[in-house]
Amino acid sequence: MAMRAILAFLLLLSPLAARAQDAMLRPFAMVEDAVVRLSDLFEGLGPRGAQPLGPAPAPGQRMVIEAPQLAAIARQNGIVWRSNGMAERVVLERPGRPVAREEVLALLRVALGPLGVDEDADLELQGFAPPLVPPAGAVQLAIEQAGLDPGGQRFAATLTVIADGMPILRQRLAGRVVTMAPVLVAARRLMPGESIGPRDVKLVRMPMARLRPGLAERPDQAVGLALRRPAAADQPLLLADLSPPLVVERGAMVTMLYDAPGMTLSAQGRAMEGAARGAVVPVMNLASRVVVEAEVIAPGRVRVGSGR
Repeated sequence: MAMRAILAFLLLLSPLAARAQDAMLRPFAMVEDAVVRLSDLFEGLGPRGAQPLGPAPAPGQRMVIEAPQLAAIARQNGIVWRSNGMAERVVLERPGRPVAREEVLALLRVALGPLGVDEDADLELQGFAPPLVPPAGAVQLAIEQAGLDPGGQRFAATLTVIADGMPILRQRLAGRVVTMAPVLVAARRLMPGESIGPRDVKLVRMPMARLRPGLAERPDQAVGLALRRPAAADQPLLLADLSPPLVVERGAMVTMLYDAPGMTLSAQGRAMEGAARGAVVPVMNLASRVVVEAEVIAPGRVRVGSGR
């Protein structure tokens, strides 16, 4: 009889033991849904695990549920689970992706356009923390209450974010309108006298307040010309530094052509300065050692007029 009583008692305990063994704590869970479910806290609940408990953390945030809360949840839902005395907890984390800054700036341009902001102006968002939204699902962004200060230099607006599985989010935006201007810069290091080709320059946009007067703004203002001084890569080009490329280098040997009535004479000379085509350069006649002024007519060739 005693043996039969013990067996009967064990049989009565076996369902509870199975339930206690099945209800194991899940120390960490990644919550993809907008709500926390029993299965996010406990393992082995079967269909019962789909029972919702409450809202999930915001995208990109986490929630920590300590042992006392876990015990209360277990009791309320008829789950057999007991803490083992250690500091047990469940960490729930919800993934999130940041809203792209470029998306927000594009919407701001549209909203600020009717207020007089040029579409080519640069918008600087100050203290902008991209809002986080669920990785999957539709996301809608909107700009509301956009405004400019009287000088048109500072803006303010409200960003509204609507996404599946999260409450509507409204975030205040503020920043500065920066007027931009096209500037021609060197695409590589350029040396003095070097003829500039189309690939040697590029057009960039820079804040107008940082630009000095007299900068080149178009490729046609520099292509085919040369610099009087070296320019580093990405350095803006000054119009005053541009000139026709040198066809005669300083100290180079040149052929001197003398125009005389009915004939043209030639002699060898040395250019005393570098010069472009059409410029007048001092040249020393190597035979007489006399320095005369001559017009550069071609690479290595100068013409000395009858009056020089």
